[in-house]
Formats: sequence, C-alpha cells, structure tokens
Amino acid sequence: MNDRERFLATVGFRKADRYPYWELGIWGQTYDRWLLEGLSEDELRGDWFRGEPKFARLDKRDFIPLNLGPVPGFEEKVISEDARYVVFRDKWGRVRRGLKEGEAHGTRASMDTYIDFFVKDRESFRVFKKHFDPYDPRRYPKNWEELKRKWMNRDYPLYLTENCGFGGLYWNLRNMMGTVRLSTAFYKTPGLIHEILDFMVDFFTKATEKALREVEVDAFIFNEDFAYKGGPMISPKIFREFLLPRYEEMIKYLRDHGVKVVELDSDGNTEPLIPLIIEAGIDAHWPLEAASNMNPVTIRRKYGEELALYGGIDKRALAAGRKAIEREVSEKILPMVELGGYIPTVDHTIPPDVPLKNFLYYLELKRKIAEKYL
Repeated sequence: MNDRERFLATVGFRKADRYPYWELGIWGQTYDRWLLEGLSEDELRGDWFRGEPKFARLDKRDFIPLNLGPVPGFEEKVISEDARYVVFRDKWGRVRRGLKEGEAHGTRASMDTYIDFFVKDRESFRVFKKHFDPYDPRRYPKNWEELKRKWMNRDYPLYLTENCGFGGLYWNLRNMMGTVRLSTAFYKTPGLIHEILDFMVDFFTKATEKALREVEVDAFIFNEDFAYKGGPMISPKIFREFLLPRYEEMIKYLRDHGVKVVELDSDGNTEPLIPLIIEAGIDAHWPLEAASNMNPVTIRRKYGEELALYGGIDKRALAAGRKAIEREVSEKILPMVELGGYIPTVDHTIPPDVPLKNFLYYLELKRKIAEKYL
C-alpha cells in the first residue's frame, strides 16, 4: 500500500498493510538536545506533519498552504521588552507577553500570557472582519499551478490546509476574543457569537472553494483546543447551540467537494463532547492527551467504530524510560491494533526531557508491532 491508501484504509476501519507512521513533532529545545545526543541537522530538520525528518522514517502527508488568517495581518510590534520578557502585538491584534529565557527555534520555554484581544463587541468585530476578504489573492500561494501539478498523481494524503491553517470554530472565536471574554459572551451576547460564526463559515467556504474545485483533497482538520485537563471549556449545551449546526454545514460542504476524512484536534479531556463530535460527522479525533485521561482503548470500547483515533501515547512515559515505554505500548497500541481505526502517535509534541534513545526505542517498538500484527 502507498501512504495515501494506508491512511484512508486505516481511518475507514478497513484492512491495511500497517498503520501509518506519524508523529506530531518536537519542541525547539528537544531539537537542540537531540543534536547533542547524536543526530545531525540533516537527519532532524523538517516538518514532522509532512514526514520530513529523515531519522524518524515517517509516512508522507502534504498540506495545501492556504493563508486563512487575517490578510493583511494587524500591525505586529513590540510594546515593551526587558531581559526576561517581551510584550508584543501579533498579526491577530492580540497583545501577548512571552518569556525570552530558554527560547529555542521559535519554541518558548512556556506558553505566552495573553493580555488583550481585538474583538470586544460588535463594532470591533466589524473592523476585524475587514481583514478576512475570502477572495484576496494573497490567500493562495504564488506557485499554485505548480503545486496542482505536483498533487495530481500523488501517493500520499493531502489536507485542505496546514495544521492550524484555519483553526476551527471555537479556535477562531478564542483568537478574536480570548477565553475569558468568550466564555461569558456565549451567555451575555449570544447574537454576536452567532454572527461571528456565520461569518467564519461563509469566509471558509468562499476562500477554499477554488482549492476544492481544482484539487482532489483527502482530509481537513478542525483545530479547536477547547478542553483542558479537567474537561471541555464549553458545555455540551453550548456546543449543540453554537458549534454543531456550523460543523454540520461545513462538513456537508467538504463532503460535497470530495473530502473523505474530517478530523478534530483538541488537547485536554474532550470526552463529554465526543457524542456531539460524532453527531457532527467528524471522522477522527486526536491527539488524546494522556495526562487528561484520554485513553484510546477506553474511548474505542465505548464508541466503537464511530470515530477513528490518533495519538494517546503518553509523552511522560518516553521521559521515564524503557519499562514505561513498553507498558504504554503494550497497554495501548497492542489492543488498538485489534480494534482498528487507530494511528499511534505521542500525545503532543515531544518536550526536552525525552532522551533521543528513548524516542528511538518507542519508534522501534511501534514498528515491530506493525510488522508482526498487521
């Protein structure tokens, strides 16, 4: 099987020669550590989602590089800076404080603190949406015709956008308003939230129609991150009222244009929302964060073949050592091979407390299982 056939068979709960070899990536600090532990830059560099780092021997994917963010972006500028922190405005109009110490290859040692967001009311949203003309030619790469030819006879899966290239429904609301304001806006100004969501659905369909008309696309990701360790940041009731109708509309549009697999990405514990995720028509969910008790075996046994699953391998086990890795692999990958519809990956990007030798051992075990049982 080629990489495309294998992906579509696995997600469709059909027999494949093995599961896809995917991983989500590493921190910049991990990159530096693994260079010191023996990898060369040539072996380590590249986009993990596209399967580029040579040493990991991953399957290939590709992603259409549409620009679905604000165009033009808001003016980016540094507001203040000292030895430890920088406060700046990003292209979404958000004001953030970032820790400078320990930064490596664009990865900060901790997440930024978000101080302010652009959309506060209907008037500020009217200003904001001027940056979302779906027909702006800058949304498509200059080498579009060349890319179309490259994808014509491909043997690997193609996604409609880059990972996080559009985000998702909750994701975009949060980018505009911030978690705190958004959490109350669902109740205080529901009309505004409906207006924003309708606008984003309309923008998405108009901006992507050309790509879907001219290229055969396999998959699309809703990136949401609408949960934390203790559970979702929205209730099932809010999901049903605000998100579900838009998911259904967008997924119908994607299906009508030939997209075969629709995925939902969210860290944290999304389990209370999974019945609604399935109802919306989502095909696959990832990355199943182990620290949030998102065990792929438990989820599969509860929901059967209604939802393909990727991820779930605890990054903390890779830091702990060989015994922990063996336990993690035997308790999750082995039973999921029997249950099907599963792509094993670490449950997020790999932090710098994971030694290279441990990661290589995990890859070795994963390959041995694929070769023996599939």
